[in-house]
Amino acid sequence: MDTGGAEKLLLDSIPKLRNEGIHVDILLLEGTEYPFYKELEEKQCCTIHTLGKGNVYNPFLVFRIMPYLKKYSLIHVHLFPSLYWVAIARFLSFSRATLVYTEHSTSNQRRKNGLYRLADRLIYRAYDQVIAISTEVKLLLKKHLRVKDSKFRTINNGVDFERLYEAQPANKKDFNILPEERVIIQVARFTREKDYETLIKSVPYILQPVKLLLVGEGPELARMKELVSTLEIDKKVLFLNIRSDVPSLLKMADVAVLSSNHEGQSLYGIEAMASGSPLLASNVDGLKTLVFGAGILFKHKDEIDLANQLNQLLSDEKLYEETIEKCINRAKKFGLNRMVSKHIELYKELCRKNNVET
Repeated sequence: MDTGGAEKLLLDSIPKLRNEGIHVDILLLEGTEYPFYKELEEKQCCTIHTLGKGNVYNPFLVFRIMPYLKKYSLIHVHLFPSLYWVAIARFLSFSRATLVYTEHSTSNQRRKNGLYRLADRLIYRAYDQVIAISTEVKLLLKKHLRVKDSKFRTINNGVDFERLYEAQPANKKDFNILPEERVIIQVARFTREKDYETLIKSVPYILQPVKLLLVGEGPELARMKELVSTLEIDKKVLFLNIRSDVPSLLKMADVAVLSSNHEGQSLYGIEAMASGSPLLASNVDGLKTLVFGAGILFKHKDEIDLANQLNQLLSDEKLYEETIEKCINRAKKFGLNRMVSKHIELYKELCRKNNVET
């Protein structure tokens, strides 16, 4: 339960599933008590099983997963390497449990490796249903696997609008932000995939006084702090680490940015649009279809284009207000309740097909 989008999806959706009468528990390969773990625990909506606090890539986890395949009639899997370990555990245990997997990304390192491509084709066959969080994710996954069968289904990610609407804007004074400074925010793990580098490099080219808020942790954090220091923009950038008040931060922000190399369907992007922050995103797979016609797209890895788009947006009041309105309308298509209902429909459909009690 680290701080990624898939983990956030589970944090929000499990209580909703329980409210609809679906008994759900969660099994974690790695049980470090990150903030999402603690928040889920506080909700008391499920039993949290963990397989320890070791390396998630340890293949012996397969044998520790096997007993759970006998306890539950339907297993819904998220993320790699869980994708592999559960499929192998099912094969070794001769389990008849129904398996569902959600694909969250348009790309990953496995798709660039010939051996992994072959392995993926075998592993995905173990699943009774594969959910893609967007049509783009589904198309690229089917292309990768070279399949045409019908067990692939699109269910868009969902955002808890009630939580967003109830949130109050954070106070700029708490962050030493001056009244004349415009607030730009990005919320994501500090990994190469999220390309914080392009966003940070754009700051010196932004004409208006700004404060850039970067929310998250990860392996690239130290390097990005060094980059900020090298560019001598320390006074313009705040590293906020992991926060539990992201909705309030989004409501305080003037602009939200997502400079990823690729995405599946960004929950943060949807939340940003729903909160009333215009979204600027890189023109890459997983973002261009979400943002086009609503927010603003900039050239991938082009800090000058990003700065130009920010300058235009922050200086043109009419464009700014129009972008906010379009973003809010786009976000309305991605409600959490709708996503949960689609999952319940699928669970019941699969249980009927496999003669399992619902």
